[in-house]
Amino acid sequence: MNFQLFSAFLLITLILMLTPGPIVTLVISTGATRGSRAGLMTVAGSTLGNALLIGGIALGLNVVIKYTAEIFELLRWVGAAYLIWLGIQAWRHAGDPAAHVTVPGHGVYFRRGMFVALSNPKTIAFFTAFLPQFIDPTLPAGYQLFVMCAVSVLLAGVTDSIWAMTAAAGRNFFLRKANAKWLGRISGLALIGGGVWLSLARRPG
Repeated sequence: MNFQLFSAFLLITLILMLTPGPIVTLVISTGATRGSRAGLMTVAGSTLGNALLIGGIALGLNVVIKYTAEIFELLRWVGAAYLIWLGIQAWRHAGDPAAHVTVPGHGVYFRRGMFVALSNPKTIAFFTAFLPQFIDPTLPAGYQLFVMCAVSVLLAGVTDSIWAMTAAAGRNFFLRKANAKWLGRISGLALIGGGVWLSLARRPG
């Protein structure tokens, strides 16, 4: 692994996963109303959903790298621009009310978490743009994608579990409009800064 790129990946990923989104909103709501056990079951389901989704993305990217290097390099540039655009949107909409999350009415908490993780199309678009930015072309791409995929799922599981365990206090504090705005702007700056830095740090393949 290129530890400079991997360190940047860890930092940006952690910041983004601490920012409330559809899964975090569901976990906090479930933990606050149904208790920590229900919240953790929701996290278990969302973790499996994330693993399936991100793993599929990583597998597809690895195929692209092996057979169409030029397309992959174009994808990296488009991805950097997309990250900057996402950052601008996150800054502009920081503090907006969270969108309502639709889940099966009487499903178990595990299935609810997995449903929300698998039904979020933004995850596909985001990780397709995000993961290629941190691949060192001088090292085996498959191994790097596997590590980043595993770390992303692990970080999501850990941070979501923390949200679930502290849901009662966390829901009241972090989802207040002023605090949500602050978190949203941190997320936006991380995306913009990451996109700009990655676009300037291109290495010849």
